[in-house]
Amino acid sequence: MRKMNKALALCLALAVVSTMCSMAAAASAQPRTIVLGVTPGVHEELAEVVKPIYEAKGYTLKIIVFSDYINPNVALAEGELDVNSYQHYPFLEQFCADRKVNLVKIGNTFIFPMGAYSKRIASISELRRGATVAIPNDPSNGGRALVLLETAGLIKLQDGVGWKATVFDIVSNPLGLRIVELEAAQIPRALDDVDLAFINTNYAMEAGYVPARDAVFLERADSPWVNILAVKAGRENDPALLDLVEAYQSEAVVRYVESKYPGSLVPGF
Repeated sequence: MRKMNKALALCLALAVVSTMCSMAAAASAQPRTIVLGVTPGVHEELAEVVKPIYEAKGYTLKIIVFSDYINPNVALAEGELDVNSYQHYPFLEQFCADRKVNLVKIGNTFIFPMGAYSKRIASISELRRGATVAIPNDPSNGGRALVLLETAGLIKLQDGVGWKATVFDIVSNPLGLRIVELEAAQIPRALDDVDLAFINTNYAMEAGYVPARDAVFLERADSPWVNILAVKAGRENDPALLDLVEAYQSEAVVRYVESKYPGSLVPGF
C-alpha cells in the first residue's frame, strides 16, 4: 500500500511538472507585444510599413498615435510605451533636460531634411540686405534653422552653441537679416510675407513641397537631426527593441520611402 502511495505521488508530481512545462512552453510561444508611439502622418505611415516586417520576427506591434510632440515622450517615460518614433535627437535631449527624465536613442531612422523655401528668390545667394527670414520658434528647430543659416554663410554663431543656438547667439549678421520666429506649423503660410522661410519637411510636404526639388537651401544627409527610435534608459539592449530597429532599417522600408517620398526623406543609417 505504501509503495502504491509513493508511486501515485510520483505520478502526480510528474503530471504537475509536465503541466507547468506545457504552460511555460505555451507562454513562450505567444508573440511578445511591443507598444510603439508615433505622431500622425509619415511617422504613422512608416510604422504601418514596419509592422508586418517586425511581426514576421515573431512579435506583435501595437501602434499608438499621438497628436502632439510632448506626450509620446511622457508616455515613454511613464512606461506606457516601449519605444517611440517621431523625433530627432536634439529634441529628445532638450525634452530630457526640461523634464528631468532619462530617455535614450537606440537607433536612427530617416532624416526629414529642413529646407529654406522662398517665393521671392531662386537661390539663397540672392538674399538682399535687410531680408526677412522666418524660423521655427521652438528651441531645437529654431537652433536647427540658425545652424543652417550659418552653414549657408549668412550669419555667424557663437562658438560651440550648436543646435541650442538662439537669435541672441548671432555674433555676425553681415546682411542685417531680420529673423522672425514663428510656430513651425504656421511657417508655410507665411511664405508670402517673408523673403526666406525654414520649414520642417513634414510641414513642407503638407504644403505640397518636395524638399529636394523646391528648397533653395537644404540640410545635408549627414545632419545630426536624423529621426530616431527612443526608449527608456536601461532598455537599450532589449533584443525585441533592437529587432524593431532592424525592421525600420530594412531594405523593404528604404525602398518604400524612396518610392513614396523621393527627395523628401533620406535614410539616416
